[in-house]
Amino acid sequence: MATADNSYFHLHMISDSTGETLITVARAVAAQYANVTPVEHVYPLVRSQKQLDRVLTEIEEAPGIVLFTLLEKDLVERLEAKCREINIPSLSIIGPVMQLFRAYLGRDTTQRVGAQHTLNAEYFKRIDALNYTMLHDDGQHVEGLEDADVVLVGVSRTSKTPTSIYLANRGVRTANVPLVPGIPIPHQLETLKKPLVVSLHATPERLVQIRQNRVLGMGAETAIGGGRTGDDSYIDRQAVSEEVAFSRKLSARYDWPLLDVTRRSIEETAAAIMKLYADRQRQRT
Repeated sequence: MATADNSYFHLHMISDSTGETLITVARAVAAQYANVTPVEHVYPLVRSQKQLDRVLTEIEEAPGIVLFTLLEKDLVERLEAKCREINIPSLSIIGPVMQLFRAYLGRDTTQRVGAQHTLNAEYFKRIDALNYTMLHDDGQHVEGLEDADVVLVGVSRTSKTPTSIYLANRGVRTANVPLVPGIPIPHQLETLKKPLVVSLHATPERLVQIRQNRVLGMGAETAIGGGRTGDDSYIDRQAVSEEVAFSRKLSARYDWPLLDVTRRSIEETAAAIMKLYADRQRQRT
């Protein structure tokens, strides 16, 4: 058991599918404990007693918290029995939720392993969105912007690319276009009708900090994103302030909603964009 003297604990996550659900839930909870770090042991695709044998051995060697999303009753019973035997806590992440559904719906589950990963229309929609987003990253193929659901614009280092990819994983076809003072924006961007255009911005101080870290990481002579190369203006406070002002003026001119990403995570930024997109879709219908 972790104590005040320990800075880490072992966290075992066992799934009969990919383990994504477990990892998401576990990390969301672990993030609330700033001074304790989980040592993650992830076991995906555990569907037989033989596969469970290896898991139980590792749990015995490094006791800790055990979380699981197993549906096979025999596997669950054996795992829980082992945890009781060595006196460590275990919990089914989806068990209580399934019981709630069962009580409300009045019927049992189909016990389909990995049912959320079925190759259905929603799955292929995400794949299509990812393909589109990778093809239209950083101002590429602007002739296809009208086919986007969302177009992100902003100066360098406002998290356009990672946010685009996150949205694409949610099935939202997302393109992004850099805004650079002195370089005209693509004329296609000025005439868009279907996509929601969102302007991402951050404080100059934050942008300078991120850019300095990037320059140090890549080397001053290495090309820097957004078509820029290493130069003083890229990390100069006054020059960056002018970039931000330029971006804001363009957003006001074209009535693009502004989203401040200064202290937002990618997930929070994407959630805010999806809300804007959903609101716009409701207005249109």
